[in-house]
Amino acid sequence: MSAILRMEKVTAGYIGDIDVLRDVDLSVEAGTITGLIGLNGAGKSTIMKTICGFLPPKAGAVVYDGEAITGLPPHRLLERGIFYIPQESSLFRHMSVADNLRLPLETLARRNKADGKFSIGERLAELDRHFPALKEKMSSPAGDLSGGQQKLVEFAKALAMKPRLCLVDEPSIGLSPKMVEDVFGHIRLFASLGIAILLVDHNVRRVVGMASRIYVLSLGSITASGTPADFAGDLHEQVKGWLGINF
Repeated sequence: MSAILRMEKVTAGYIGDIDVLRDVDLSVEAGTITGLIGLNGAGKSTIMKTICGFLPPKAGAVVYDGEAITGLPPHRLLERGIFYIPQESSLFRHMSVADNLRLPLETLARRNKADGKFSIGERLAELDRHFPALKEKMSSPAGDLSGGQQKLVEFAKALAMKPRLCLVDEPSIGLSPKMVEDVFGHIRLFASLGIAILLVDHNVRRVVGMASRIYVLSLGSITASGTPADFAGDLHEQVKGWLGINF
């Protein structure tokens, strides 16, 4: 498989000469789950924001589907099939679940009005099949839902847009064990549908078990990478010790 996303020697930061990311090289292959692990403050969310256009890099390049997208604004990247599921809720709390799902689809429909194949109704019906737990919540304000239910709406919104690449930032924080299983099940669903996933989560054991390739980020630099088999052996013993866990 070829990489749908590459970060090439990316350096980025928020204030002046303070660099949060330093010469980051990272790639995500189409239809696979790529994991990014590291301690709090390592720069994982900064990588997500840099890819999505919220933080232009100071140096290096972000390449998507063979084309440089460095510095493009977030809405242009969404049009190209890049979707970001943030750690915090992005839902409109006073709007119904149905309206939260319909709003981005209406925007997409206007852009694709010449394409007779696009149907909001069909997209919403597909969501009913993949997210049956949300059927009875469609008329409820999104803010009335539990944290886990809101996270499912975030994933439903992402799937409705049919992205080619989905960035998922700390999806399991604050969720019950049952809801964590649901969320990670939907991440596997996305990958099975051919969507490339870049996954950040504090549950390192889970990330290593799901991903086909894993990157370790420490103080803004990639310090190790490999397959799950690599992380299970002695090759990354030092990295495992740094994380303070055993896989």
